[in-house]
Amino acid sequence: MLTNTEQRLTAIRQWLAQNNIDALLVPHEDEYLGEYVPAHNERLHWLTGFTGSAGVAVISQEKAAIFVDGRYTVQVTKEVPQDLFEYRHLIEEPALDWITQQLPRNCTVAIDPRMHNAGWLNQAQAKLAANNELVILEQNPIDLLWSDRPEPVISDMILMPDETSGQTSTSKRAEIAKLVSDTGADSAVITALDSICWLLNIRGLDVSCLPVLLSHAIIHKDASVEFFLDPARIPEQFASHVGQGVDVFAPEQLQQRLERLQGKKVLVDPNTSNAWFKLVLQNSGAEVLSIADPCLMPKAAKNDVEIAGMKACHIRDGVAMVQFLTWLDAEVLAGNLHDEAVLSDTLEQFRRQDPSLKDLSFDTISAAGGNAAMCHYNHANQPEPGKLELNTLYLVDSGGQYLDGTTDITRTIAIGQPSEEMIRQFTLALKGHIGIARARFPKGTRGYQLDILARQHLWAEGFDYDHGTGHGVGHFLSVHEGPQSISKKLIEAPLVEGMVLSNEPGYYRADEFGIRIENLELVVELETQGDFPVLTFESLTRCPIDKRNINVDLLTRPELAWLNDYHQKVWDDISPLVEGDVKEWLREATQPLAHS
Repeated sequence: MLTNTEQRLTAIRQWLAQNNIDALLVPHEDEYLGEYVPAHNERLHWLTGFTGSAGVAVISQEKAAIFVDGRYTVQVTKEVPQDLFEYRHLIEEPALDWITQQLPRNCTVAIDPRMHNAGWLNQAQAKLAANNELVILEQNPIDLLWSDRPEPVISDMILMPDETSGQTSTSKRAEIAKLVSDTGADSAVITALDSICWLLNIRGLDVSCLPVLLSHAIIHKDASVEFFLDPARIPEQFASHVGQGVDVFAPEQLQQRLERLQGKKVLVDPNTSNAWFKLVLQNSGAEVLSIADPCLMPKAAKNDVEIAGMKACHIRDGVAMVQFLTWLDAEVLAGNLHDEAVLSDTLEQFRRQDPSLKDLSFDTISAAGGNAAMCHYNHANQPEPGKLELNTLYLVDSGGQYLDGTTDITRTIAIGQPSEEMIRQFTLALKGHIGIARARFPKGTRGYQLDILARQHLWAEGFDYDHGTGHGVGHFLSVHEGPQSISKKLIEAPLVEGMVLSNEPGYYRADEFGIRIENLELVVELETQGDFPVLTFESLTRCPIDKRNINVDLLTRPELAWLNDYHQKVWDDISPLVEGDVKEWLREATQPLAHS
């Protein structure tokens, strides 16, 4: 009897033959090109069984291959049948390279342009032009063959009042329209889901962990907006909420409205918009300007109301974390060494005691022992979750989507007595964390210019971590918000006052342990006596850092002063909100440390 994967692979090959096409490329992305893909758009999963968040498959009559990055090289072998698909590394051997090397010359390769951005399409056309033909599909074959496709989640629209958003939609649209006009464009296509929701002061729950509505928008230089969402989903108060100048259209009208931009200059972000938009506009006679989404920087720089909300939700999130950590220590002391799923579910239960929590901000990374060495580990994708063991470390990376903000925190917890090596590596990572938290830098500084502050102590001992130090975070929006970041990547977005970024250096030793210490940081201006403005970070997260993992004598006096000051802030903000055993646990966890 054929498995589902065999049946689906056969169906794709039949479609290829019927349409005289040699190969089909199926990425994990959907038409919104977002980080999270809703279940009804998980086309790569339908075809292959792969559940990871990044990958692509290539299907021909003779061969099939799936490409994943280093996070999923083990996982893919457990989920995708090796007798049906070759396993390839997404970075070391990109799918386009494999096609040119493994498939016959002069073959036709089909893609759905909605699943790729314009930059990728340009690359594909250049790479395949010499020996192959790229076929642009009008309809995705998986959509034709997916008979048991889940229904899309249709959530209620959440209208964000001015007292929560801090700026009216009318004001935002005027601001963005001016930015569009300044580029010389007549209009801008906005496809990033968080940008649309920020612009209109709305939210939704169409996508797990991302409080958005699956929609599109076009903003014109007169500040009017065309908003593409099923009109039946629009609440009565929407028109008065957004103000004049917003017209709602059914999603089916999107192409028609784009074609009406004939002869206009239209801004399209080549990184966040799929290639279909560029193709439709060019074919309609519009001039496409490849410029970054004009909402990115205004959205990233939080206003005073958004900042107040972020601070408030971090205190409530800290209460949940402290309750969880109190429970965890008591359970370990009692000999109850739970598995990763129980730990993750218990933490979620503590968070859900807050009625303002609308969702988690991502699937909790709950990793015991050696599993934590995989920095994007997901216990739900394992045959069975790992269990705590004494004298190891437990890493939990989690967060919540609250009506007034978004949280993301990682704590690495001692289970029993950690080894001297674990303590040393934790302390080196902590020194890097404090290096970022204490940073002082002039306006105009880019995140990559600060990255060394997090890595220098690990580098000095011959160690590093293979991920960024910090990513942007939205206000009740994406937990991974651009353009701001702190990493080795040369991202030219400056850090500006009001941005929120994570601060998460770590260390990972394969099959043994993993360490990450993550707070969210707010960029603030520091008063100085100098000639130019200086920025620094203010920690938003309120949860103790496990002192049992720290070698105090490796910390400098300023580093130790920062740690004790941070723990005092945690105590001041959290202790009035907890009582009993939780308060006693917090008191001990925030007691100041001293050099020996």
